[in-house]
Amino acid sequence: MGTRAAISRIYRGEISADIVGRPKIWYTISGLLLALSIAGLLVQGLNFGVEFKGGSVFTFKAPSASIEQVRGAVGDGGAHQVIVQKAGGDWRVTTESLSSDQVTEVKTSVAKELTVPADKVSTQVVGASWGGEIQKKAWQALLVFMILIIAYLSVAFEWRMAVAAVVALVHDLVITAGIYAWSGFEVTPATLLGFLTILGYSLYDAVVVFDMIKEVTKPLGPTSKMTYSEAANQALSSTLVRSLNTSLVAILPVGAILFIGTTLFGAGTLKDLSLALFVGMIVGTYSSICVATPLLVQFKEREPKFKQLRQNIARREQSAKRASKAKVRAGAGASAASAEDDPSDDDAGEDAEHDTPEIRSTVTVRKVVQSGSRQQPKRGSRQQRRGGK
Repeated sequence: MGTRAAISRIYRGEISADIVGRPKIWYTISGLLLALSIAGLLVQGLNFGVEFKGGSVFTFKAPSASIEQVRGAVGDGGAHQVIVQKAGGDWRVTTESLSSDQVTEVKTSVAKELTVPADKVSTQVVGASWGGEIQKKAWQALLVFMILIIAYLSVAFEWRMAVAAVVALVHDLVITAGIYAWSGFEVTPATLLGFLTILGYSLYDAVVVFDMIKEVTKPLGPTSKMTYSEAANQALSSTLVRSLNTSLVAILPVGAILFIGTTLFGAGTLKDLSLALFVGMIVGTYSSICVATPLLVQFKEREPKFKQLRQNIARREQSAKRASKAKVRAGAGASAASAEDDPSDDDAGEDAEHDTPEIRSTVTVRKVVQSGSRQQPKRGSRQQRRGGK
């Protein structure tokens, strides 16, 4: 029952974590992830597909063949840089750029070793210039996307929120690219689509958080009882569960495509897109909560308005502490004075003696009057009463 109550309180936003107040923890985690990602980009490098670096592509069906057999058949035809992928029931083999004669030799080798008709082996030659044009278009699209983001956030919110959101986006891009480098996945046009998708997703999450922060911090003034950091953390706590739920709902189907579709069903053409989406959504959710928001708060706390607010709150807290201490001291002094005025045992005894007459004086004396006829013995003479005869 206690666990259920705690979960219910978290979902209602009644329990909040101090995310904004611990930026060093989040910056340390992000720094480690960025360092690991940059190391992967420098050491491992991105595995660009044939669409970017040019080459020859062979596609054919060989249901009974294995990856080693396909690689050996293509290599025996004279190709050196052989990359084998299985897309459904088809084999897709990528090599370096080959001449027409070399392409014919590869087709002949595949037909001989894998018992595939030569006319069933389709070929495609991609020039390096076309791949360079694709890279240029991708960078242009990314640049335009960033400019539009900065312009929109600056108009809808303010430039500080725009800067924080762009930093989070660059953070997501670098980490996703680094994981791509370490995994060795081939970078294809589908990968670029995945990158642009995660940028939009991360931006959406950041805008939801920023909108709530803007609403909560708008009434803050010199007499407010909360600093900007406290108000921003309260706003973040109210949207935390929503962000996590949205991310979880989006990550589950993408994870199904990545782990189930590519392994069980052989959907190799989707793994490039699904990996970018899977990593980007996780990192984007983290960055919008733990990177963009603390960075925005640090920017806003430097404004004179919120600096003065923090000083006013600190001054009021100090005044309350001094008043509390003075009250405690006054209470202690009154207790000491009352102890000095307390009577001793002797004085108490004297007071008791003085009080005795007062107690006696309060005794009520009642006069009893006899009712009815009086019967008394007859009185003799004076002499008889004195004992004489």
